[in-house]
Amino acid sequence: MADTQQKQAAPEQYYEILKRPLVTEKSTSMTERCNQYAFQVASTTNKVEVRKAVEVLFGVRVSAVNMIRMPSKHRRMFGRPGATKPWKKAIVTLREGDAIDVG
Repeated sequence: MADTQQKQAAPEQYYEILKRPLVTEKSTSMTERCNQYAFQVASTTNKVEVRKAVEVLFGVRVSAVNMIRMPSKHRRMFGRPGATKPWKKAIVTLREGDAIDVG
């Protein structure tokens, strides 16, 4: 019977997957119109891990997850050229009636 039961992971490990919510003008309008939320996630994360993390941490039901790799941007600091680090963004669509308070 122990083989059929899945082990529940500690919620602390999911905080390593979801780094922070992205609160921008565009993500706020997506929340209002389409019930979608944007998060910065770890670069090695996949859709299944993001879905599980959001469902466990926020207690909502996820209907879809879209992943986007954000490229680095060229920047100057103190007159010297440099670049920001590339990162990964997840757009999570929730089922009707569910919501997350990210503010």
